[in-house]
Amino acid sequence: MIREYIDAALGRAHYEMIQDEEPYYGEVLELPGVWASGKTLEECRGNLAETIEGWVLIRIARGLAVPPVGGIQVAPPLEISVG
Repeated sequence: MIREYIDAALGRAHYEMIQDEEPYYGEVLELPGVWASGKTLEECRGNLAETIEGWVLIRIARGLAVPPVGGIQVAPPLEISVG
């Protein structure tokens, strides 16, 4: 479920060149605060995927909604059992 969400978000990412040591910049406009950079486009895309994953996990841990992307939605489990 989360892999499909990350792939959908990456498919909506916007990339551009910036004046920086890591000149490739990428962001997903539908996900507030989600951006990454890299020395190559491939590195930037990989960094962006990691950022999206962390962003989703933090939102779930805090009980915040995760907006759907490309028709894919991530929802926390209804019940977590330990042991």
